[in-house]
Formats: sequence, C-alpha cells, structure tokens
Amino acid sequence: MAAVRSPLLNYRLCSSVSVEAEPSAARAAGARKLPTFLGVVVPTLLSMFSVVLFLRLGFVVGQAGLFQSLAMFVVAYFIIGLTVLSVCAISTNGALDAGGAYYMISRALGPEFGGSIGIMFFLANVCASALYILGLVEAVVDDFGAPAGSEGAPPPRSFPRGYWFDLLYGTVLLFLCLLVCLVGAGIYAKATFLIFLIVMLVLGTVCLSFFVVAPRKVKLPPGIDGNGTEQGNASFTGFKHSTLQANLFADYSVDYTTGRLMSFSTVFAVMFNGCTGIMAGSNMSGDLKRPSYSIPRGTITAVIFTYIVYNLLAFLLSCTCDRLLLQRDYSFLRDINIWPPFVIIGVYCSTLSAAMSNLIGASRILYALAKDDLFGKVLGPAKRTSHDGNPWMAVIFSWILVQLVLFSGKLNTIAAVVTIFFLLVYATVDLACLALEWASAPNFRPTFRYFTWHTCVLGIAGCFVMVFLISPIYASASVAFMVVLLVALHYLSPSSSWGYISQALIFHQVRKYLLMLDIRKEHVKFWRPQVLLMVRNPRTSLQLISFINDLKKSGLYVLGHVELDDLDSLPSDPLPHQSDSWLQLVDRLNIKAFVNLTLSDSVRHGTQQLLFISGLGGMRPNTIALGFYDDTASEDRLSQHPAFSSGEEVAWQNFPPPWTSGTQKCLSPREYVAIIADALKMQRNVLLARSFEELKPPQELGWRAQPLIDVWPINLLRPDSAHYVNTCSLFLLQMACVLAMARAWRRARLRLFLCMESGARPRGQEDKLRQLLKDLRIQADIHTVLWDSAVALHWHRQQEMSSDTDAFGFPGNVAQVTDEYLSAVNQLILQQSSAPTVRFLYLPRPPADTSLYGRYLQQLEVLTRGLGPTLLVHGVSAVTSTEL
Repeated sequence: MAAVRSPLLNYRLCSSVSVEAEPSAARAAGARKLPTFLGVVVPTLLSMFSVVLFLRLGFVVGQAGLFQSLAMFVVAYFIIGLTVLSVCAISTNGALDAGGAYYMISRALGPEFGGSIGIMFFLANVCASALYILGLVEAVVDDFGAPAGSEGAPPPRSFPRGYWFDLLYGTVLLFLCLLVCLVGAGIYAKATFLIFLIVMLVLGTVCLSFFVVAPRKVKLPPGIDGNGTEQGNASFTGFKHSTLQANLFADYSVDYTTGRLMSFSTVFAVMFNGCTGIMAGSNMSGDLKRPSYSIPRGTITAVIFTYIVYNLLAFLLSCTCDRLLLQRDYSFLRDINIWPPFVIIGVYCSTLSAAMSNLIGASRILYALAKDDLFGKVLGPAKRTSHDGNPWMAVIFSWILVQLVLFSGKLNTIAAVVTIFFLLVYATVDLACLALEWASAPNFRPTFRYFTWHTCVLGIAGCFVMVFLISPIYASASVAFMVVLLVALHYLSPSSSWGYISQALIFHQVRKYLLMLDIRKEHVKFWRPQVLLMVRNPRTSLQLISFINDLKKSGLYVLGHVELDDLDSLPSDPLPHQSDSWLQLVDRLNIKAFVNLTLSDSVRHGTQQLLFISGLGGMRPNTIALGFYDDTASEDRLSQHPAFSSGEEVAWQNFPPPWTSGTQKCLSPREYVAIIADALKMQRNVLLARSFEELKPPQELGWRAQPLIDVWPINLLRPDSAHYVNTCSLFLLQMACVLAMARAWRRARLRLFLCMESGARPRGQEDKLRQLLKDLRIQADIHTVLWDSAVALHWHRQQEMSSDTDAFGFPGNVAQVTDEYLSAVNQLILQQSSAPTVRFLYLPRPPADTSLYGRYLQQLEVLTRGLGPTLLVHGVSAVTSTEL
C-alpha cells in the first residue's frame, strides 16, 4: 500500500472517530447498559488510534527524531489532557443528550456559542467522513489499482485509476456507510468490539514484528514526480545501537508525496491528530450504566494507554528502522510485518469505521441542532426520525454533504480547516468549564473534581496555540466564521430555557462591583439621573416610558407599578405572572429598564415601598417620575405602536383597559400630592409629566426639523421669590441638558427663558445667566421675557391680603396665587414659542398643610393647561459642577 498522497490528508484521518455512533446505537436499544470498557475505553481508543498509528507515526519519528517526537507527545497530551479534565467535569455534572460537544457547550454557554460550535462540529464531521473515504479509496487503489503512470490497458484484476474512477469508488463506499446508518447505528455499535479486537491484533503483530522479523531491505515507493527516490531501497535493521543514535535528533526533509519541506510545526500538526478523538466517551453518557463513574475513568484510561503506545512505538521505530525508511515510506509497517496483510486489514477496518462514525456523528449533531430550533425552519426536516428513533433525514442530509465534498477530490486545504474546527470545539469545551467554574453556580457540582480554572485556561491557550501553529490563515478564517455564526445566532435564534452561563457570570461580576460601588464615595461630578417611573397602565404611557429612557443618561431606570390588593385574601402572589408581560414590554420598546412590581393596599403605600426598596447598594433611584393627575380620558397607544402587532394582543392581556371619564380612580388628588411630598421627604427629585401622549419623538419630526427644548427655570407659582440660581433651578437646567445629550435629541436646541420686569436691568441678569451657562458647559439660547402684565395680577392680589407664612416657606398664602394670574402666565408661555417638542417647568414644593393639596394640584393644572408635552421638575440634589 504505497501511500496516501498528502500528509494533511492522512494525519486528518484519525482526528474524530466514533463521535456519535455509539450513543445512537445504545439509545436505540432503549437502556443504559454499557460498562466503562465498552462504552468509553473502546470508542475513545478507536478514535485516537485509527490509521495514523499505522501510516504516519514512522513519518513523525523520521522527520523529528526520537527526542523531539517524545517532546511532541508530551506537549500534545498536555493540551488534550487539560481538555479531558474539562470534558470529565462537565460530563459528571449531568447526563448528556444527543449532540455531544454541541450539547455540552450549548447548555453551558447558551445557544449562540452552542449553535456556532455545533455547525462547525457538524461540518468537521462531514469533511472528516469524506476524508476517510478518500483515504480508503487511495489505499485500495494503491494496493489493487493499475500502476501509476502505466499506459494502455490496465493489468488484469486491477482497478483502473483516474478522477472519475476514484469518485466512483468513494461513492460506492459512502453508499455502504449510508445503508448502515439508515438501518441504525446499532450495526456499527455491535461491531465496535470486533473492530477494536482487529486493531489491537494488528498493533500486536506490529510490535511483535520488531522482535521476530529479520533485517531486510525495503523498496521505497516513487516520489511525487513519479520517479524513484534518490536511493531506491531502505533498511529495516532490527535492534541496533547505531540505528538508535542516528534517529535521536531531528532531520527535517522534503515530504516525498507533496514536495514540501517539513518543519517542527508541520510534523507536530500531523502527529497531533493522532491524539484527538477524546470526545467519544462523553458522547456515550446516555447509554452508560454509570456515566459519572465511567466517563472520567474510561477517557483517562484511554488517553494514558494511547500515550504509552505512541511512546513505545516511537522508541521501537527509532531502534530498528533507518531514517530513510521512516521518511520515504508511509506504509513500511506492512513490509516488515510478520504477515503483511495484517496492516492492510487494520487500515481498511479503522478507516471504514471512522468514515461511518463521522457520518453518524454528523447526523446526530444535525439532529440535535434541528431539535433545538436554533435555525428555525431551515433544519426542520432533519427532526424526522424512524420508529426506533433513528434520525434518518439528518443521515440523508449529512450523506448528501459528504458526497458533495467527495467531488473536491484531495481535501488537503479543507483537512487543515477541519482540524482547526475540532480544536476550536475542544477550546470551547474548556471555555464552558471555565465559565461554570468562575460563575460559582451552586448547581455546578461535578463529581470529577480534578480540575481548576487554571487547567481550563491552559487548555484554551493550548488549543489556540495549536490552531495557529497548524495554519494562521485558516485559523483566523475559522475564528471569524465562528464569530459571524455567534453574532447571527445572538440576534436570530429564539430564547431558550437551557440556562445561560452569561447570566451567572454577569450576576457574579455585578454583585462584586455593587459591593465596590460605595455611596460614601459619590461625587457630584459623576452624578446621573436614576429614575423610578411609576406607571399605572402601560397602554397609555408608551411615549413617557420612551422619553424617560432618553432622559436617564445611562443611569438606572426602573418601571414601577403598584397592584392594589391584599395578599391575605389571595391564594398566591399574582405579581410573578404579571411580570412576564412587563418584561416583554421592555423588550419590545427596546428600552434599558428594570421592572419592579409591588402589592399594596394603596398607591401611596406601594410607591413608598418602591422608593425604599428599589435598587441595590449605590444603584438606587434618586428621582421619581409620575404622570400628571387630570381628568383627561386615556387612549390605548399599545395597539397603535409598531412594535406590537394585533395578533400578539394576548401577550398583553394582563394590562387593564385605559381609564375612561366617569370611572372611579384608584388614586385621589390628595393621595397623588402626598406621593410628591413623600418623595421630597425621602430626598428624591420629582418629575411630573403632562400631555406626553402628544410627544413627537425627534426621529418622527424628519431630518430637517430641529427639536426644541424650552426651559423656564423660575418658580412661576411664587413670582415674588423667584430665583434663577438655586438647587431646583440648577437641577432643572441639568435635566434639560441631559436630554439634549441623548442620541435621539442631539440635534435639539435648548432655549432658556429669563422672566424680567421692565423696571429691572435685563442686560445684567442675562449676562450673569450666560456666564453661569458657560461655567456649567451648557449651550443654550437665552430669551428675555417681560412679564409685567402677568406679574401685576399677582402684586395686586398681594396688596389685598395680609402676609403670613404659607406652606411654601415664603411670605403669603397659597390661595394668593390666583387662577387669573396662572392663566396669564400660561398664555405668556404659549406666546413665547411656537410649540416646542418639550417644555421644562419649575415644580414648587407641595404645601405643608395637607388640606391645601387639592388647591396645589389645581394650580399646576391651570399653569400647564394646553402647553403640550411638559415636564415639571423639582430637584433636591446638587447635580452641577464647575470643577474639572
């Protein structure tokens, strides 16, 4: 058997045997009955030995020498040994289903990683099956085909050569594999032990031949150019000290089948593929009697056994074969065997079983991907199974892809990519184990504990070093392909209930950083709004919810809702059932907010609860936002919003219908004002939003229109004590500036209105305000407004009534601010600007006398009547800074 024509083609022949064949077979039997030896040791040994044991081990020793070969084994087994530790850890943390590595990764890292690795694992198995078929075809043709370069009619009883003949042979062999797979993986599973005995028998004859076969000359095969080598024969010397000395050190030469100069990296890549296939045992977990016992012991036993065999054979080869024989003849073991057909039988059996195993493995991975619905209807037909559970449609799809790959002929380039795919799978298994360990999840309790996060990190690093050692170009392309799949699945795949390790890791890190977020170290320079928006009914508040999302400036945003009921009278808590609808609402509106629902006997008490408990550590709401209290009938905006289709109305059935006029409200005016007073007592800033159902977001205004933000930073309800520079007015300016910094509002123009009386010095006041804006780095247009006619109404009222201390803390009484004056101010505001996008007004404190709450609310209603979207703001926090 002359040689398979490429080291890449042949070293790939061993990379993944028996990926999913055995689990399928045992599952068809319907019982967990496989012991450790048959269920784990045998499939793993067959996966790791294969034809490389017979065709490429001598090539490795001949090129690298004994010392470097032994060093290569140490490095390679160190890399796969670390991955074995991760496989054992994950496999002993729960039973595995169909899909092998895909199942482990997807259930640990989520559908994005699982789906991308699953596709790569599937393609790797498809291409590996084709490579095994092609390798077997070339082996058969080299043994029984017409001599290369012969002209005329082929000799009798020989197979003709040529591309189409090779394709025909490969198609026939693949069709035989298809028939076996369609009947069921049980056929191959039953033959596993027989194949194992054959391979062990061949291995035994190989080892025995070194001792009993006499020294001889071996004719070397022709090189790549079809001519004989420079020296036509090489020697099998038997055990000689001189032969061992000659083979101790490396002597890299040109590969006789490809004409390429070998190096440490290329030879190491060839050798490394004889160490892969470690996933076979973990794929058997569903069919083992004691999975948590068998997988670690069986896999580690198989790895140790193969390591000993490779080292023993390398030593025997170095002692008995001269370097020319090792370098120039891939199949020399046949020529020095006690019975040459033994090696041929071993190669044929292992290659055919490997091709069949990869075909079955590819179909099981495809079936697992289809069953998880990660790719929607594209893989829907692959879910079909026979009465005994065999996924026959997935087998047919895999067979078609393997057949297409066969048309490519010699897959030298694809072989390297497939090897990289398998290594990326191993690296991701290490990553999954690392993530589970770092997340410190209580349910990650593997019975196999001989691993740490250090071994996982080293395993990932080792796999990536090997990937780029094989081919930096193909490694980069493979990683890029995996990233593209990962991103696509992140946005396109449906949500799963598997559990996301990312959530556990985020929780772990967020908890740590929340503990580090010390409220004693807060500074005004880094203040940002953290808003609790109280929502009665999302159906009527969509515009306000989106507006506050723009206003939060990357701060905490909580949607709060009070459900009026008594837990004593209920069989269970109704809030978890309702929270699903609220979370879907947040997703559909694409806002970055948390949802906090509470159950209470009144809206006021429920709001107090949310103000007390919302947030954690340094992330607590510092501002509460409320809709305005009026008698305007609400309109259902949910059904009109483009993010909510009418066919999905059932998803929002937990939201009550909009409030209509004449219906009793669950919140009285007095209780509403009391909520404002409560918030101020608790040192929370307050925002009251009126008419935001009329708000037109900047994106709806068109690219030519410029949004306008009008700011009136004066207490219009107390004109006799109006100041432009106090905590509340500065907070008002800050909030307007924050809104203008939001992405959707960056084109907005900020306009600041300065109310003056004609007898004052407007120029001096304007200059002071302009300097303040400059110090605060706020860009705004200042407009001076003469309000003599409006404020005269207030002074006239002042002269009629005596002065005493009112609830505002200033001279006078709340009743002194008449509706006539407020209406005049309202008209003044309307006259100053053509409908801005939103207005910011100063919100005074509620009176201390609770009997005046109704009058206070009435005054706010008159002041803001007909102004369109208006935000009344009262700040208690110092939020501006002129420091660097």
